[in-house]
Amino acid sequence: MDVVEDIGLLLRLHGDRPYDGLRHESVTELEHALQCAQLAEWSQVDNTLVVAALLHDIGHFAAAAVGDAVDDEHEQRAATLLGGVFPAAVIEPVRLHVQAKRYLVATDAKYLTGLSSASVHSLGMQGGAMSPAECRRFETTPFAQDAVVLRRWDDSAKVPGRKTPPLGYYLPLLREYQIGADSAALRTVLGSLDV
Repeated sequence: MDVVEDIGLLLRLHGDRPYDGLRHESVTELEHALQCAQLAEWSQVDNTLVVAALLHDIGHFAAAAVGDAVDDEHEQRAATLLGGVFPAAVIEPVRLHVQAKRYLVATDAKYLTGLSSASVHSLGMQGGAMSPAECRRFETTPFAQDAVVLRRWDDSAKVPGRKTPPLGYYLPLLREYQIGADSAALRTVLGSLDV
C-alpha cells in the first residue's frame, strides 16, 4: 500500500467537490488545498508546513456528510488519518488550524471581518472566539504558531481561477516527509513560483 498514492487518489476523487450549503466557498476543495500549499511555498517556510497546508482539510473526505448545523471536526479526522504517516510538524498544524481560527478571532480585532461567510458560519459551530484562558493554553501548545500561519493561508486560499501547480507537483514532497521515506528531493524544478 502506498499512502501518498492513496492521499493523491482521495484528493483527486473528492477534491472537485464544492463546500456544501452555508459552508459554500468560491473554489473547490482541491483548488483550496493547492492554493494553500502554494501560499505556503511562496512564504519560503519549512516544507513540513507546505505539506500541512496541502493536507489541512483532508479530513473532509474521510467522513460521511454532515449538515450545516454540525461541526464536522475535520481537523481531528485529518490528524488521525495522517498520524503515523507524517511527523508532528505536519500533523499538529493540521490538527490545530481550527483552534487557530478561534484564537485569531479572540486576539486580532480585524481578523473576523476578513473571514468568508462560510468560515464565520463554521466558527459558531467550532466554539466561537477563545476565552483568555483558552488563548493562553493555545499559545503554549507546540506548533500553535505554525497553525496560526496555516490558518491565514487557509483564509486567503479561496480565489477563483488562481493558477497553481497541479497536485502531482506536491505529491513527491509528501513522500519526502512521509515517515520512513527516503529524504532525497523528488520534485521537478518546476516551482509554484513559476506559475
